[in-house]
Amino acid sequence: MPAIHHSRTQGGGPLDTFTLLGIAVGLAMDAFAVAVATGIVLGNVSGRQTFRLAFHFGLFQFLMPVIGWLAGLSLERFIRGYDHWLAFGLLAFIGGKMIHEAFRGDESDRPASDPTRGGSLVLLSVATSVDALAVGLSLGVLRVEIWHPAVVIGLVAAALTAAGMHIGRPLGNRLGRKMEIVGGLVLVGIGLKILFQHLFGG
Repeated sequence: MPAIHHSRTQGGGPLDTFTLLGIAVGLAMDAFAVAVATGIVLGNVSGRQTFRLAFHFGLFQFLMPVIGWLAGLSLERFIRGYDHWLAFGLLAFIGGKMIHEAFRGDESDRPASDPTRGGSLVLLSVATSVDALAVGLSLGVLRVEIWHPAVVIGLVAAALTAAGMHIGRPLGNRLGRKMEIVGGLVLVGIGLKILFQHLFGG
């Protein structure tokens, strides 16, 4: 989770632009990496798929800081105690599902997995935005107004998600459906990175 500088104006004024963009980009990195993996898995990425993933990732990145800010200090210790396990579990589940489906049966006998639909979309949205919940709590501690930072965080996440999907797309097109294994491994790897960063202070 990106660090939040404690410099603020008297009475809880807004974050400076540089700090806010740093927080937004830092929070969006996991969403960007997941979007690249999703582009690899899908291969042919449609505008509708791009919109769905970018919209939901951006929406959750917007909502989570607001929820954290509203929750207040009373939940901070509890949330920080399990957020990394939640993110790891969700990403490992989706990644494992991708890998399992890549090995199951013949490619021509089954539809391509689409992480931009249904339960997978919701789980990925939650997994890539749990850090934003803790950031919202931190902003509440600093008495920084939340709405402007939340909007910026959401927009940056949506933009990087859309870019990530189209960065991953050529690999999926070039190397075929077995790249679903790579996409699944990437998601599991992101989950492990989050877990180790929180457990060992990386």
